[in-house]
Amino acid sequence: MDNLLLLLIFIYVALMILVGYVAYKRTVTSEDYLVAGRETNSYIMALSYGATFISTAAIVGFGGLAGTNGMGILWLVCLNIAVGIFLAFVVFGKKTRKMGQYLDALTFPEFLSKRFNSRFIQYFSGALIFCAMPIYAASVLIGAARFLETTINVDFTICIIVLAIIIGFYVIFGGLKGVMYTDALQGTIMFIGMLILLVSIYWMLGGVTEAHQALTQMAPLFPEASKATGATGWTTFPTMGSPFWWNLVSSIILGVGVGAIAQPQLAVRFMTVKSNKELNRAVLVGGIFIFVTTFTAYIVGTLSNVYFFQTSGQIAIQAAGGNVDKIIPTFINSSMPKWFTYVFMLTLLSAAMSTISTQFHVQGSSIAYDVYGGLKDSKKHNLSINRIGILIAIIIAVILAYLLPGNIVAQGTSIFFGICAAAFLPVYICALFWKRTTKEGAIAGIISGTLISLFCLIFTHQKEAAGLGIAKALTGSNVLFTSMPWPYVDPMVIALPLAFVFTVVVSLLTHNTKDEEKEIDQMFKYDDTKGDVD
Repeated sequence: MDNLLLLLIFIYVALMILVGYVAYKRTVTSEDYLVAGRETNSYIMALSYGATFISTAAIVGFGGLAGTNGMGILWLVCLNIAVGIFLAFVVFGKKTRKMGQYLDALTFPEFLSKRFNSRFIQYFSGALIFCAMPIYAASVLIGAARFLETTINVDFTICIIVLAIIIGFYVIFGGLKGVMYTDALQGTIMFIGMLILLVSIYWMLGGVTEAHQALTQMAPLFPEASKATGATGWTTFPTMGSPFWWNLVSSIILGVGVGAIAQPQLAVRFMTVKSNKELNRAVLVGGIFIFVTTFTAYIVGTLSNVYFFQTSGQIAIQAAGGNVDKIIPTFINSSMPKWFTYVFMLTLLSAAMSTISTQFHVQGSSIAYDVYGGLKDSKKHNLSINRIGILIAIIIAVILAYLLPGNIVAQGTSIFFGICAAAFLPVYICALFWKRTTKEGAIAGIISGTLISLFCLIFTHQKEAAGLGIAKALTGSNVLFTSMPWPYVDPMVIALPLAFVFTVVVSLLTHNTKDEEKEIDQMFKYDDTKGDVD
């Protein structure tokens, strides 16, 4: 490593430690540790939300997928902004902030639990988050470690351990304030790095029109195996209803685009701001941030095919040795000057650390506050217990990072987003907008969404079912249903609507008590504007 790299790493780590220390000094109560004291300003909230949303999974994982799937993945950018930012902030965010304040909820499982007066919901939701999130956290760790391994020739094992230690420091001691403060700094670095990269690739390939025309003309080079499943090229959409189409639309675009609303680590951000005015202001900042980071990652992923073909006669996946997760790192290291490679390394570190820090925080609070704290039946929350929970989450993620196979970054993200969408989205929507929802209906929705998702992952969705091998061992076939399109339909597409049906039907068959109805009425009428300007 040369002096420039050492200097950049030193400055970066020093800033992370400084910000983490400031957050630690300002974290005194459980409310500080779990919801940042409910006093976060719009800029920090928006960048924290965006930086948590956009991780190395988006840049490395989905950027790599863009290299193999083409520009159809740009529809995910539209959903990320329309659903993940505008709908989330304006529609869901304001209701969540107001109701969360009325309920005095400090975590997403506690929010659902108090809304429906059910301790079981808090236990089950906390346990589900703690058990499902490690694959997502490990995927993000892998994405960052692979880039470091490729860029500065540091062993993958060392990269994983160092990243975990640095992130663990400010999450364990600073709580959500530490997470959000560092997120804002990391988000700023990410935005600048991705903007430079977007301009660079078009400049490198002769301009926007020339770059896209060159990619269009490369359609005959698209892998024959992908063409056989419905792919038509990098700048055209796959054949509707084909296996390639179902994977792109249901797993990548819908799975992540819709699943963002029900992410516990994102929903809790709405409970950290002091007024709806902050959410209104955050929409613009968050929207611009998401557009630049995701659009850049997907454009670079697809156009890297042009660069590699012009320089080596290969398409991106060939240049990356068949590993989708190495397409973006290989492109950066092959095409960009050393100084930018180092800057982009910090961009990816920021993307990884901002997301992983929140994942560790949510996992720790889920097992320590929602499960252990709930079982102890005590309103007094011991911060030490939460810190132990975070430490356990870190250890699990590190172990999984070693065990998971290649090409897992985007897939691991999609799996977690899909499970959360099916388990939480129906209940979350009903909690905010339908008074008639009952405790029994909410429980039915969460359980059905979880179980149907797991069933599909194990028995019907080709990609996961074949890898797990359970269906093969029991039935002799990789999947239960081999006729089109079932092996390629993402579990979320099946589980989400069915979970909605269970939630609504069971709620209609049961009733809230009069005391519960009175409490719900007060909950929906509650309005603490604190100077809001809507």
